[in-house]
Amino acid sequence: MMTIMDDFRGQPVINVLIGGDVCPVGRSEPLFRKGDAAAVFNDLIPEFESADLSVVALESPLIERSSPIVKCGPVLGVGSACINAFKEAGIDVVNIANNHIMDHGPAGLENTLSVCAGAGIATVGAGRDLDEAGRILVREVEGIRIGIFAAAEHEFSVATAGSGGANPLDPIDYVRRVREYGDSFDYLIVLIHGGNENYPYPSPRLKKTCRFMAEMGADAVIVQHTHCPGCYEEYEGTHIVYGQGNLVFDWPDQDRAFHEGFLVRLSVAPDLSSAVEIIPYVQSDSRPGARRMDTEAERLFRSSIEERSRAVTDDDFVQAQWLRFCEGVKHEYLSKALAHNRVLSRLNSRGAVVKYLYTADSLTCMRNVVTCESHREVLETILTHGMI
Repeated sequence: MMTIMDDFRGQPVINVLIGGDVCPVGRSEPLFRKGDAAAVFNDLIPEFESADLSVVALESPLIERSSPIVKCGPVLGVGSACINAFKEAGIDVVNIANNHIMDHGPAGLENTLSVCAGAGIATVGAGRDLDEAGRILVREVEGIRIGIFAAAEHEFSVATAGSGGANPLDPIDYVRRVREYGDSFDYLIVLIHGGNENYPYPSPRLKKTCRFMAEMGADAVIVQHTHCPGCYEEYEGTHIVYGQGNLVFDWPDQDRAFHEGFLVRLSVAPDLSSAVEIIPYVQSDSRPGARRMDTEAERLFRSSIEERSRAVTDDDFVQAQWLRFCEGVKHEYLSKALAHNRVLSRLNSRGAVVKYLYTADSLTCMRNVVTCESHREVLETILTHGMI
């Protein structure tokens, strides 16, 4: 069970609190603007107040005016005043490595960095160029230097050598950063914005990536972005969490899992041994904001998390779950890959378009272009640089 160890052999500990995705939209937006942290986080406020270091994921740029980029998927952006609730809650760091930080282009990123700095809140995971985006943030607490590295999977938001954005998830660059900054921190937390939305398990690739980051120096690896609570494992002394769920994200008509999640509390002793505890909550259900679950709901929630977490250590199970997930979304993804318009996408909801318009040979060629690293690199370059 994921709980704090009762005894660190008499050692004092520091507590690092990590929250999942926060997007100040819907009913919660005016509460954020007013700085009404008590109405946003309710009975979770004591958790933030008692933490020695608190970190949450800001899933939207803070903007003064709309300047949306061209992309697929929703474009998010909230007013700068929404930082007020973060400040009033005593949040120390916001992780802005995500797939929305560039939804309003360089202006949105620049304003987010400026507003957070003005509120005395540090940022990690995005910057004005690739080097700045990938820097490891270090905060010293009671003599322990906590390093935070944040990265996002490659979508429309990632930084390049010549442009700002989120730090792109790249295990090779991660190792180089750890070597570069290794002397500046004692305990390393890695935050990954990735995985598949509404899927409570890691893909085989994501599990392998998280374990590799653990092997290469991470003491804790926390995956965010999936919009549902996932599972966890302990791997070679590293705490790995595969999905926290949303912290505050007020979107209507979502499945129950969208409205559930958990804070992660890391307790770190002077000898750098650590333990972890989850703090379950519900958010943006019949009421705005996040609050602790009642006793019975928490019991059931913990039981489901524990069941998934026991299973996720089995690679065969992870592979089987992944194949089942992919089977369920195959028509949607094929429509995206084959650039179907809205009409064709609807017709292909059961696979009819692909079945009758594409031959086995053409789909085999598509497979090769996508799965071969060299071919995929060519395809990505063509699409990224608008060569069509």
